[in-house]
Amino acid sequence: MTSHLLRADPGETRRPDLPRIALTAFAPAVWGTTYLVTTEFLPAGHPLFAGLLRALPAGLIALALTRTLPRGAWWGKAAALGVLNIGLFLPLLFVAAQRLPGGVAATLAAAQPLVVAVLSVGVLRERLSGWRLGWGVAGMAGVGLVVIGPAAAFDGVGVAAGLGGAVTMAFGVTLTKRWGRPTGVGPTAFAGWQLTAGGLFLLPLTAVFEAAPPSIDGGAVLGYLWLGLVGGLLAYALWFRGVTTLPVASVAVLALLSPLVAAVLGAVVLHQTLGPVQLAGFALALAALVAGQLPDPRTRKGNLP
Repeated sequence: MTSHLLRADPGETRRPDLPRIALTAFAPAVWGTTYLVTTEFLPAGHPLFAGLLRALPAGLIALALTRTLPRGAWWGKAAALGVLNIGLFLPLLFVAAQRLPGGVAATLAAAQPLVVAVLSVGVLRERLSGWRLGWGVAGMAGVGLVVIGPAAAFDGVGVAAGLGGAVTMAFGVTLTKRWGRPTGVGPTAFAGWQLTAGGLFLLPLTAVFEAAPPSIDGGAVLGYLWLGLVGGLLAYALWFRGVTTLPVASVAVLALLSPLVAAVLGAVVLHQTLGPVQLAGFALALAALVAGQLPDPRTRKGNLP
C-alpha cells in the first residue's frame, strides 16, 4: 500500500530546465549578500526591524504594481506562507547572522535541503530519496569546510536561530510546492502577498521587542534598499516562481548558493583567505548543487521503457 501512496516528484523524470533553474538560483545568490550587508552596514541588535524593512515595503510595492489580492482560501494560505517564508524566517536569519560568525550561520542554513527531503515524504507524498539525502549531507559538509574556521564560536541562541530558520524555510518551500500558485496570479503578486503577510506579522513584534527604531545612516539606508528591493521583491518573485514550477528538492539545494556567495564576498571584499580545505569544500558544495538538479538515478531507471 505504501508504494501506491508515495510517489516520485513528476519533475524527476524530466530534463533539468536550465534557464528556469538559473533564474531561481538568482534568489539564493542574492541572499548570500545578507551576511555581508548585515554585519557591515546595518545597525546591530535589531533583527526584527531589519526583517520588517526587508519585507513590508517590498510587499506593498508588489501589491501596488500588480493590484492583485488573494481570493477565498488563499487569504489563509498566503498568510501561512508569508509567516513561514518571511515573518519567521527573516528575523531568525538576522539573529543568526548577528550572533554567529557568518560561516557557522551559513552552515546551519545549509541544512534546509535535508529538511525538505524529509518533509517531502509527509507533505508531498514523495519517496524518501537516498540520492537527495546523500547530496544534501555532502552539500552541508562542503559548506562547513568552506566557511567554518578553527576559531568559530557557537552561541546557543544563534545556533537555535540558524536551525530554526532552516526548518521554517523548508516548511514554507514544501507547502508552497504543495499548494502551488493560483491560476492567473503572477510570481510578483504571489511574492507580494507573502512579503506583505510576513511584514505585517513582524510589525507588532518589532514594536514590542525592539521599541524605537535604530539610528540609520547612509550606509544602512543603502543596505535596507538592497535587501528590500533586490533581496526581497525581485529575489522572492523569482524564488517562488521556481518553487512552483521546478522539483522541490532541486530548488531546495539551490540554497547552498547563499553561503558560497557569502564566502566569495568575504574573500573579495573582506580579504578573507580561502585555503586548500576551503577550496575542496567549495568544490564539494558545487558538486552537490549540480547533482541536486539531476533526477534520482533510481527514478530514471524505473522509468526506462
